[in-house]
Order: sequence, then C-alpha cells, then structure tokens
Amino acid sequence: MDFLLDPFTVLFVRRALVAGLIVSVLCAMVGTWVVLRGMAFMSEAVSHGMLPGVAIAYSTGVNLFLGAALSAGLMVLGVAWVSRSSSLAEDSSIGLLFVGMLALGVVIVSRARSFAVDLTSFLFGDVLSATWSDLWWLAGAAVLTLVVSVIAYRPFVGLILDRRIAHTMGLWPRIAHVVLLGLVVLAVVASFRIVGTLLVFGLLIAPSATALLLRRSIPATIVLATGFGWSATVVGLLVSWHADTAAGATIAGSAVLQFFALLLVRKAVTAVRVRFVGVADDVPDVHHRPGSVMVTDDK
Repeated sequence: MDFLLDPFTVLFVRRALVAGLIVSVLCAMVGTWVVLRGMAFMSEAVSHGMLPGVAIAYSTGVNLFLGAALSAGLMVLGVAWVSRSSSLAEDSSIGLLFVGMLALGVVIVSRARSFAVDLTSFLFGDVLSATWSDLWWLAGAAVLTLVVSVIAYRPFVGLILDRRIAHTMGLWPRIAHVVLLGLVVLAVVASFRIVGTLLVFGLLIAPSATALLLRRSIPATIVLATGFGWSATVVGLLVSWHADTAAGATIAGSAVLQFFALLLVRKAVTAVRVRFVGVADDVPDVHHRPGSVMVTDDK
C-alpha cells in the first residue's frame, strides 16, 4: 500500500492529482462531442496553433492563458474563413492553418531565446508545478463547460446526427458548431499547462474513445470517459513517481494504453462469443467520423 500512497503524501503531487482529475472531467465533456462529431483533427490543430500566442505572451509578459486563447481563437476563425473563401475542404483548411501557425510559433520561439528554456514545459506540460490558481482556473473552465453542455445538449446531438435535420428542427446547427469549437478552445487552453500542447490532444480524445467502446448513450459515455481520465491520471502519476518519467506524458500515455487494452479485450470477448456461442458482440465499432456512431438522447 505504501507503493500506492507514498507519492500522494507530497503536496505538489496532490495538487497534480486534483489538476488531473479536473482536466479529466473537462476533457470528457468536450472530448465526447469531439469524437462523435469527427473533430479530432481540429482539436489537434487548435492545440498546436496556440504556440505563437503563448510565445508572444511569454516574451511580452502577458498572461499565457490569454495568449493561448487568442491564438487558438484565431486558428479557428482562420479555418472557417479559408473554408468559406476557397474551394478547399475543411480538413485541408485545418492542415494549412495548422502548419502555418506551428511554423510561426517556431519562428517566434527561435527569436525569443528566453522562451527556449520553457518550451519543453509548454510542449509536454508540467502537471507537478500546478498551483492553486491553476486549479481554480481549471475548475472555472469545467463549470462553464458543464453549463454550456447542458444548455446546448440537444443542438449538439442534432449536430452529430444530421445538420440538415437539426436545421429543420430549429436546433441551429451552425451556432452549435461554433459553440462546440469554443468549448474545444476552452478545454485545450485550460489543459495545456497540465499535459502540454502536444499531449492535450491525447487526453481530450483517448478517454472518450475508450468510453465509446462500451456505451452508446452520450451521458453515459461522458461519465465513463471521466472515469477513464481519472484512472489514467492516478496511474500516470504513480508510474511517473516511481519510474521518474514526465508526468504529463505518462498520464496521456496511460489514457491511450487504456483504449488499446479495452479494444483488445473486446476483440477477445467477441472471438470467444463467436466461437462458443455463435453470437457476435452487439456493440458496434467506433469510427471517428461524423454520424457513424448511433447515439441516444437520454436527457
């Protein structure tokens, strides 16, 4: 038991645990919609698109979260503008802006030598340095996300199933899409200090994707994704403490490993059922594209 409890007797590890638990709730609420809507690439682009804003904020002494939010917001607006102003598909626009923002960020970093010291922390996170102000910021972001998710629940469901039907039903799919993008920006900006810009994508996607292997109800998926995020946080911190590895990367890696472990278990169970019972698994495979997952409105 000492092996499991000793790390959490240290104050900064306890703060890291609380931060990871809150981030898990936040990412579960947003990540479930992202996976169902097929917006994983956009989430990754937003996480990388923050680099210019953070670099400029660091160099000028401005709040890093403000710089990250402005940069991520510009990334989203840029994708929307390019998609509407050209014949490019949205994924092509995302790829174009993704590379452009990342390149701009690297150029700014190369000019701001003082930022190079903190670049590793920015890219890979530093959950062990989480402060009480970070925890309050994360809690506020989680509460805001919960409120918006409850209010916009039905429009989000309509957006996932069919935008045309949602429009006919008066669910404002275009506004719902913008609101969902706003939640993605909020989740990424709030979480990047904990797991870094390169790894926040994994924590946003992996727990929700894992949960979708088990259930199709959206509320149940969010609850399960939160649980998987919590377990990844605890396991990641324990492994990081005893193996002396980067905490943020270990947490994100644990979340991804959960997905593949559960996927292998599902495949094994299906094979056994087919072999001895003659009945295949009744839970459909999850494909990361819009409209491919049947969901139920359990609200």
